[in-house]
Amino acid sequence: MRRDGPWLRAAQGAGLLSPSGELQGTVFGEMSELARTTGSVNLGQGFPDYAGPRELLDAAIEAIARGENQYPPPRGTADLRAAIAEHQLRFRGVVLDPDREVLVTVGATEALAATVLGLVEPGEDIVVLEPHYDAYGALARLADARLVTVPLRWPAFRPDHDELRRAVSDRTRLIIVNTPHNPTGTVLPRETLQLIVELAARHDAIIVTDEVYEHLVFDGSHVAIASLPGAASRTLSIGSAGKTFSVTGWKVGWVTGPAALIEAVLAVKQYLSYVGSGPFQPAVAVGLRLPERRFDEERDRLRAKRDLLVTALRSRGLETATPASGYFAIADAASIGYTDATELCRRLPREIGVVGIPVAALCTPERQGDYRSLVRFAFCKSDEVLEEGMRRLDRLGELSR
Repeated sequence: MRRDGPWLRAAQGAGLLSPSGELQGTVFGEMSELARTTGSVNLGQGFPDYAGPRELLDAAIEAIARGENQYPPPRGTADLRAAIAEHQLRFRGVVLDPDREVLVTVGATEALAATVLGLVEPGEDIVVLEPHYDAYGALARLADARLVTVPLRWPAFRPDHDELRRAVSDRTRLIIVNTPHNPTGTVLPRETLQLIVELAARHDAIIVTDEVYEHLVFDGSHVAIASLPGAASRTLSIGSAGKTFSVTGWKVGWVTGPAALIEAVLAVKQYLSYVGSGPFQPAVAVGLRLPERRFDEERDRLRAKRDLLVTALRSRGLETATPASGYFAIADAASIGYTDATELCRRLPREIGVVGIPVAALCTPERQGDYRSLVRFAFCKSDEVLEEGMRRLDRLGELSR
């Protein structure tokens, strides 16, 4: 039986093939299993271990009790689409028609998948920042496209504008702009975003913004690229209730942009999941209409957790970048004598009971060496979990090098 096919390209793009060509699991699955079997503190995967806002939880319970448990409309409920449009106007200054320019998806990943599969032809380029969410590579290969990366280098994690210019060409179909950025926490400045708009216009590319951490910016502010001059007509913006409200299991995302592009995304999306998250859509609409102070409270809570983790890592000798946003902090294990973060991350659960993720696992093979000693730790956990993780990291010095 043949083993080739689109699945193989997707596995290659996500780095899921061993040197011998065998399919292997993701680093997230491997580390989560190690956390389970060793009883480790899981600072690897980026999901909170606390509940979201009470208003959302109550609204979901009420929606289930009302019987909103069947298929919602393919584009999403009218109320949620209206709430998304209101949110984009209130926070980003972007005016949208909720009936034609808003599409609800099963999480942000489905929005990305439907966008790539709906808009990219074989042989075209997709430009992304590196390191990157592993779905980008898988989706690019699934579409038989070429992934072109622009590195964000330790410790500042800022893109070089000349490298960005060289990455974008007439072959470029999509420029995926992940800001606030996972995993580095970088928030791209306005001048970088404006350059991306100019490059997209020059080469007739579509901009896709992955903005799932938009409300979790601790230092500075997030600028929506769709709000910049010349951007709206060629930009699709992707958001997520999971990250904004700490309800990652609900899988409610959205994509907004020009009606013609939304139609193209919908044409594929309807054959991926059709619809999803019926009783959670009314709850997310409630969340998007919460007062601004509620968004600020969640941001401030995470900022305190960031400060706790970064301070603790540094006090244990790990050189650590201060993330401006998101769920993660990146530390350089070379500062304590470990140059192979992948090996270190496999030892940490077994020997001291803490899980982290090697940043190289989020990079293309050609650039993994540049990130070889970097480890990503999640701080979207309860203070008790973070403190226990730091207590265990006190034993770092006991590991043989």
